[in-house]
Order: sequence, then C-alpha cells, then structure tokens
Amino acid sequence: MNLPKVITRVSKRQGQGHGSGKGGHTSGRGMKGQKARTGVSILFEGYKVRKSLYKRLPLKRGKDKFKANGKPFPVDSSLLNLFKDGDIVNLETLAKLGIVAETDARKFGVKILGSSEIVKKLDVQVPTSQSVAKMVEKAGGTVLAKKAPRTSKFKKQIKK
Repeated sequence: MNLPKVITRVSKRQGQGHGSGKGGHTSGRGMKGQKARTGVSILFEGYKVRKSLYKRLPLKRGKDKFKANGKPFPVDSSLLNLFKDGDIVNLETLAKLGIVAETDARKFGVKILGSSEIVKKLDVQVPTSQSVAKMVEKAGGTVLAKKAPRTSKFKKQIKK
C-alpha cells in the first residue's frame, strides 16, 4: 500500500520539552535577557526614543488608530479591453476575471487609472480617473462613478 507523501511539516512547539523538536533548556531563545522571557511585545525595540516605531507613526486619536486605511487598488485601463462589448465593469466582474481579489476590493475599493486606449463599449460602475472616463465615453460606453468615495468616517463640521 502506498501512502501519500506528506509535504507540510507540523510547526515546532517552542518550549514544550525535548520531544517537541524545539525544547530543552533555552528552547531557541538564547541565554538571558528580556527577549528570552515571556511577555515582551512584538513591537518592542528597546527604550530608544530617536528611531522607535511609535515615534515615527503619526499621532492619531480614537479606537481605529492602528488600523490600516488603505487607498483604492489601482487597475490599469488596458485591462478593460479584456471585457466584451456591452459588459458591466464592477467589483464582481473585476474579481471574476481575476484582476483584483474580491475581499481586498470590497475593503479598500478599486479605481481605474491609466492612459491605455479603450476600444470596447463598456458600462463602468467603479471609480475612474478623468482621463479614463473620457476614453470610455469616447468609445461609446458610460461611467457611473467618476470619483472614488471618501474613506474618512468623520465629516468636517462647519460652524456657522
């Protein structure tokens, strides 16, 4: 009987005894020191102030200050020629063709940029640059969303 070949190995459980593959005495952490012990933050760089990561990050307020607020994914306008005449260009169709990942496109959005010539008549429902919008309309297509939606959750309050 032939058994299938195991390709992935189980990761070594550090510090769980000799049988774990990474056990005994210091368990691959070196000798003494703060990094050899438990409870050290991943972001810890020592108590240097000059170049530490926290000092290089901009000061933001609120709960979401460590979340990445990404810009929309740029899609080159030459990729629009992969569609057929009369097709609708939106997040689902871009993901179906494999141009963008659907989860990332929903999270950050998509914007069509570029200067490549568009020859097909398309119905574009994602944000585009002004030059791409002109090229789509010149080819006989329509553009519904010309500007990307604002990602900011907070609107500026105008006092009157």
